[in-house]
Amino acid sequence: MSTEHTRLLAALRELRTGAGLSLSALAERTPYSKSSWERYLNGKSLPPRQAVRDLCLLANEPDGRLLALWEIAEAQWSGRAATPAPAPPPEEPAPPAPQEPPPPAGTGWRRLGGSRLLVVLASVYTVIVGGVAGLLFLLLPESEHEGTEPRPTSVPFSFAPECNGAACEGRDPMRLICGIEPDTLASHRTATGAHIELRHSRKCGASWVRVWGTGIGDRVEVTAGGPTHGVRIRNEEEAATFVYTEMTEVRPGSTVRACFRPASADAERECVEGRVGEDATTARSPAPR
Repeated sequence: MSTEHTRLLAALRELRTGAGLSLSALAERTPYSKSSWERYLNGKSLPPRQAVRDLCLLANEPDGRLLALWEIAEAQWSGRAATPAPAPPPEEPAPPAPQEPPPPAGTGWRRLGGSRLLVVLASVYTVIVGGVAGLLFLLLPESEHEGTEPRPTSVPFSFAPECNGAACEGRDPMRLICGIEPDTLASHRTATGAHIELRHSRKCGASWVRVWGTGIGDRVEVTAGGPTHGVRIRNEEEAATFVYTEMTEVRPGSTVRACFRPASADAERECVEGRVGEDATTARSPAPR
């Protein structure tokens, strides 16, 4: 499973959990069956592009980032992202082999030569048949039927987070599989209409901020008394989708703080706080600082 497929899978599971959608509910409200959604959300099969859009629509979330992830994951899943091997250099014509003198009579040379010829012909036949079979396999269109078996993977995949505590400091929560079923410590809608959520992973022992509905130049930061990690919205694509800060290590009982800085120079900074171990809240912004 590719890194992009892993990140896409974590985001889809997070969306489903946040929207409170069961597999049965997804099957009732989309063209895909319950068993299909089970395969998509467990990494057994790459979901179709439309399934990603449908889940984003049901969860009332922008789909730009997830569709971008899907494009990369699909290219790697289907093999289109593989780099073709360079063509071998043209071979120099081989000089004619010197003719061997005829063997003495009665040595059985003719029978030996016939065996060699059969071996050569069998080898050429095998190469031709194998090449044609491989070409036909590559040219066959991919089936999108639900009954299609997923491609086997050579390396088993685990949904276990890939970091904990200090090892998560300053790293991507989605890439390290900390974004699966996180807690929401606080959520807030800013005066500019942006949404910020303070997220926390108990398994990773780290927190981060998710933001959407932003404008180009907006910035969001997260800190828990240690290093501050922030992200700035750089373009329209990021403004139309989810953007995540890097993670900061958080211990049980600690307070995590997220601050939103609008791009406008005359707008005020807005901050929210959440305490690890407490129930999720919709926090109000304290006085600007």
